[in-house]
Parts: sequence; C-alpha cells; structure tokens
Amino acid sequence: MLQPLRLAAAGLAFAAMHTLTPAQPVSIVGLVELSGTGATAGTNYNNGVKLAIAEINAAGGVLGRKISYSAWDTQSNPGIAKSLATKAIDQGAPLVMGPVFSGSILVSMAETRRAEVPNVIGGEAAAITQQGNPYVFRSSFTQAAAMPKVVRYIRDSVKARSVAIIYVNNDFGKGGRDMVLKELQAADIKVLADISTEAGQLDFSSAVLKAKQSGADALFVYSNEEESARVLKEVRKQGYDKPVIGETTLANDKVIELAGEAANGVVAHVGLTPDAPNPTVQAFAKRYLDEYKSKADHNAMKGYTGMHAAKAIFDKIGKIDSKAFAAAMHGASISAKQYPGVLFDVKYDDKGDLDRESFIVKIVNGKAQVIETLKPAAR
Repeated sequence: MLQPLRLAAAGLAFAAMHTLTPAQPVSIVGLVELSGTGATAGTNYNNGVKLAIAEINAAGGVLGRKISYSAWDTQSNPGIAKSLATKAIDQGAPLVMGPVFSGSILVSMAETRRAEVPNVIGGEAAAITQQGNPYVFRSSFTQAAAMPKVVRYIRDSVKARSVAIIYVNNDFGKGGRDMVLKELQAADIKVLADISTEAGQLDFSSAVLKAKQSGADALFVYSNEEESARVLKEVRKQGYDKPVIGETTLANDKVIELAGEAANGVVAHVGLTPDAPNPTVQAFAKRYLDEYKSKADHNAMKGYTGMHAAKAIFDKIGKIDSKAFAAAMHGASISAKQYPGVLFDVKYDDKGDLDRESFIVKIVNGKAQVIETLKPAAR
C-alpha cells in the first residue's frame, strides 16, 4: 500500500513543480539598422525598444510573462531585412519590431504579412500603409499626416509663396517629396526647384546652389540624418539666408550635432520630440539618458512608444495571439494615463496609421525648442 501512496505523492509533487515553473518568455524580434546608412536611426530605435522592455519586465512582463528580445542587424539592406523577417517568423516570433528605413520595411513586411505576424515599424513612407497590409503598424506619423502640417506652417507662418525642395532619392525621400508636392500645390505655393540627392551623398554644393539660384522664398529639406547635416553646413557655407524648413529628421539631435551652428534657425514639424513640454516625456528622456548616456531622439521614442503600445494591446486581448493582436490594434485608442509608456494619447486607424499630438520646433543655440503644439487631427 505504501508504494502506490509514494507514487501518488511523487506525482502530485511533480505536478506542483510543473505548475510553479515560470511561464516561457514572449520572444520578440527587432529588425533594426545597427550598421550601414541607417545605423543612427536603427540604433536609437532599438535602444527605445530595449528600454521599454526593461520597464515592462520590471513591472511583471506581458500577461505575467517576461519578454525576451533579440535585435538583428539589417545592415540597412532591404534584402537582408527580408531574410531576417523570414528567420523571425520561422522562430515563432509573435511580434516583430522594426525596421526603421522605409525601403527595408516595404520588402520585409511582405514576409510578416504572409505569416500573419504583427509588425510595429519606424518608417514614415506613405506607401507602407497604402497597400492594405493588416499586420503593419506605425510608431510614427505617416508622411500623409505630417506634410499638411509642414505646408500649413510654410503658408501661414513663413508666408512663403514659393519653395525649393532638396530630398533624398530613396523610398523615404521620394514618398515625402511626393506628399509635400501635393500639399504645396493645394496651398498654391510654387515649387521653383525640385532637387534629388542620393543616400550617403557627401557633396551638396550643387544642390544648395540650385536651390539658392531658384529664388524661392524658402527651402524644404527632406533627407536622412547625416545627409541633412551636410545640406545645412553647405547652406551656411553658401550664405543662403532664406528660411530652411523640414520634417522630423531635420531637427534630430544627430543632425544638430553634425551640423553645429549651421543647424540654428531651422524649423521642423516633429511627431515626437524629447523636448516636448510634457512631464511624462521628460521623465522618459531622463531614463534614456541615464541608460545610454546619450539624448533620446524621435527614433528612440518610436521604439519606446511602439513597444509600450504593443504591451497595451496584448493586455487588451488577454493572450499572446498574433491575429487577435492585429485585429485589436486597428481602431485602438491607448491612454497615456493608463499606459504612460505611450507618452501621448494615441489612436490607430484601420490602416495601421496613428494620430496624436505633434510639434513645431526651432533650433536655437544648438537645441530644439518647441514653439507650437499641434493637436491630433481628429480633434
């Protein structure tokens, strides 16, 4: 009789041990530009994701499960981004974060869509969410939402009746250029010079000279961080004295660092800025600075808020389920009061685009200063 009792007791003990075993972690993959032309943007985005995950795990994780995060370097190469997306799917990732560069996203998101895996991305090209992909979600404004605000500033504050455009000839740059052209035309603002430049370009003397010679009332610059800084230095070198206006990238801290005094006076619309007059944002900026010994930028904020938004959706559906996640993310409203990590109240639409506050900033003495806060478009 004792033998069966011992066996039963052993079985109960094993069952108890099995029940008490910590839940398996949720394995999330980041496809990020840690090298190549997108290294600045990708590294900061990745740092933001990691900071968010550290906070989420410290608070108990997602549905009681810790997050395990692996960051894979796309090398700023769309082909590599695609192959890494396939690898993430094969490893069973229920969520993919990144890439940041639009060209890579347009390729890699086909793989996450095929596998029905949600993909929270950092890119802004309008084309990303115009293809009916139900599994791609932004952590930043689309160009279609940002450019009307830029043009409104050019028309109402600068009072320019003509502009010159310098843009980078990649998916990001061409998408922004197309959107700003559309909005400028609607505002009856003439484009006197439409100047294409290349990713990684070093010499912008010809591009700036063309803009200067056009006689336009203002210059709109839309390029990646390093190239934007080179444009601004050339603008200063040639003595260009008209207003220089841009979007988020132009007011990036990396641009300010590289351009030095040449960045002063630049004005840009930004969807996210660590300089926002918001206590929650300021607290995030301090934590980021303490952790990485560098100031957060909009890319870091994309990764951070995107990961916290994902946590909110998993909480909402009550399970780690990719298809249910995607369905719940469409039309979702996430409150910054309930989920401070999203930093601002945010609402997603049926395409994966988002709406929230944004800002007009001006570079003064090497620092971005918020000069205007813009309400969400829906208000």
